[in-house]
Amino acid sequence: MIHLRSQQPRIFAIVLALAATSMALAQTASSGAPAANVVVRVGRLLDVRSGQYLTNVAMSVAGERIRAVGPADDIVKAAPVGAQVIDLGAATVLPGLIDCHTHLMARIPDERYGYEINLLTKSQAHRALEGAANARATLEAGFTSVRDVENEGSGYADVALRNAIREGLVAGPRMQVATRGIAAVGQYFPFRTSPDLAAFPTGAEMVSGVEEARRAVREQLGRGADLIKIYADWSQPTLTIPEMEVVVQEAHRAKRKVAAHATTPEGIRNAVLAGVDSIEHGHGADRGALELMKARGVYLVPTLSVVDAMVAKEPGQWTSPQSRSFLESIRQAMAIAKELGVRIADGSDPAAVDRHGRNAEELESMTRRGLSTLEAIRAATTSAADLMGWTDDVGSVDAGKFADLIAVQGDPTADITVLQRVKFVMKGGRVVKNELVP
Repeated sequence: MIHLRSQQPRIFAIVLALAATSMALAQTASSGAPAANVVVRVGRLLDVRSGQYLTNVAMSVAGERIRAVGPADDIVKAAPVGAQVIDLGAATVLPGLIDCHTHLMARIPDERYGYEINLLTKSQAHRALEGAANARATLEAGFTSVRDVENEGSGYADVALRNAIREGLVAGPRMQVATRGIAAVGQYFPFRTSPDLAAFPTGAEMVSGVEEARRAVREQLGRGADLIKIYADWSQPTLTIPEMEVVVQEAHRAKRKVAAHATTPEGIRNAVLAGVDSIEHGHGADRGALELMKARGVYLVPTLSVVDAMVAKEPGQWTSPQSRSFLESIRQAMAIAKELGVRIADGSDPAAVDRHGRNAEELESMTRRGLSTLEAIRAATTSAADLMGWTDDVGSVDAGKFADLIAVQGDPTADITVLQRVKFVMKGGRVVKNELVP
């Protein structure tokens, strides 16, 4: 008889190997893996770098990635035997779009105490299910990659959603998640709860002091954060430069970027001086702050469409001198940013049920503030991929990159709104939406 105690290490190794194999097979089965070889034939393809259209072209796709791009006849002839051919006719094809400022875990009720009610009445499981619905809507709108910049009090449910998408359990874009976000004590939602409710949940992780900020970063990275989100200001600067510097140090040490909510000139300058990688919103940026951003290569993610949606919904609430001054400050900030050549990435800031899936409205909002249609498209492709550190994988249609493709009817360089009516979506070689062909 074999002595079991002497065989325990070997048995344990075998069990681990079998478990790993079983998990890999389960993930492959659940991922809805793409066909081994696919050819996508298109009427025209927008080269987002040059701004020129390539006509009668095709992409050869092997698994999740593009094998080759070239003249359609050549690509079809060179395709492996049995390759599936998808002919999109005269449609216009672009790379999958990228939104660098989403909140997929947020479906905040549209009422006075909506944020508080959201925190008080929904479990993290419920929030995760809402996130899955929001993720599907975002993907079907043509956004195949997103940065989710803080999950609005849902703990680490965004990490679970990101992983579920990776495993093929739910449909959604590729995600980088910021988990809880970091704010100064008392300087983020909720603001209107009783001081007696000390344990009331918060929308972000509240810190006070350098070591609390350091601990928050380490905790969030340990729980799976792909980037760190901080709130540099609210109506005035909040986190100090030393607090933000330690956040940046810890994040950059782990090869993670830092996104900073900042809307005041001083808050923006403080965040940039602390070393952040992007300024989110930046609506009150002055020339000095934008010059500093340009000098340090910091991205602006302006989130304009959320403002436009609020104005369209209640135009009468935006007629006061204060409101008009706010809207003018946004216009001026965008004009100066374009003049200076500040790098701009797309971000739509959806946080309510009626905003998820309408991400492309941000591109229209950018053109209203002076960006060309091509500049807006680049903000959602090449520039967004650069901000995310994913230029080798997404942002353009090139051999070796993920087969993330969208198709529209019309010319988005002439009418940016056609990107709000995406007819075809492929993510990683797998068709997730097709309203063009049977």
